[in-house]
Amino acid sequence: MAIVTMAKLVEEASSRGMTIGALAREVEARESGLSVDELNEKMRKRLEVMRQSVAAGLQGVRSRSGLTGEDAVKMTKAQSKGLLISNEPLNTAMAYALAVAEVNAAMGLIVAAPTGGSCGILPGVLLSVGKRLGSDDDALLEALFAAGAVGAVVARSSTLAGAAAGCQAECGTGAAMAAAAATQLAHGSPHQCANAVAFAFKGLLGLVCDPVAGLVEVPCIKRNAISVSVALAAADMALAGIESVIPADEVIETMGIVGRDMPASLRETALGGLAVTPTGKRLARELASAPPSDEAAGHK
Repeated sequence: MAIVTMAKLVEEASSRGMTIGALAREVEARESGLSVDELNEKMRKRLEVMRQSVAAGLQGVRSRSGLTGEDAVKMTKAQSKGLLISNEPLNTAMAYALAVAEVNAAMGLIVAAPTGGSCGILPGVLLSVGKRLGSDDDALLEALFAAGAVGAVVARSSTLAGAAAGCQAECGTGAAMAAAAATQLAHGSPHQCANAVAFAFKGLLGLVCDPVAGLVEVPCIKRNAISVSVALAAADMALAGIESVIPADEVIETMGIVGRDMPASLRETALGGLAVTPTGKRLARELASAPPSDEAAGHK
């Protein structure tokens, strides 16, 4: 069995009483020739990088351009003061997502799952939900394999690239992967994981990619934080037994179709959307005329 569709994943996992993550790991072991233990170790290293990037971002980092940074710190401070409207795990998920995305903008080490521009969504959701549920590393690793299976289906059936289909392909896929992982962590069924994938994509369908000055910073970093809320809402709806009328595979295929219908100006070219607002244009001019200094990057 190859990881081709969500329907096939759900059917196989359900018939064998497995999670999507466990099945995906088994398939990867068969196709790669690596043992389950070897694959777990490889995934464990990615989990550790996710944790390290969260920790680094929560210390406060700024991008080389100086355009973004330290919003993760603001989130955690506001949370500690009881200033936020939302509750757990959303508050922590947003802070973590901002932290990782800010580390990426500061040229730090992240896991591009599925891409650099959407790198904060999966760790934000995975680690906050895992913390809330008291999940051990074995459960987190299996959830990462579930997320990877979703990403593999999207890559095969549609695209992961913002340049090909807008930010719905990047943040949309990141949210779908995170929704599946969270649903599995909460002991949802494979069918519920697929519903979560469909809900997440539907929530972000049509999202454009319009990076200001061509940098993966504005609005990308804050879209990571917003996308975790979509992922968590998708997981909760699925866990409640709500069904997606449109199957996950059809939603994924639709994302690719919508992306191809988008004008090039809204697909990572910085020629449309927020990139061409008066402020977006001004920032692009300022950054072009003032090369970033070394002091703008790194920890404060």
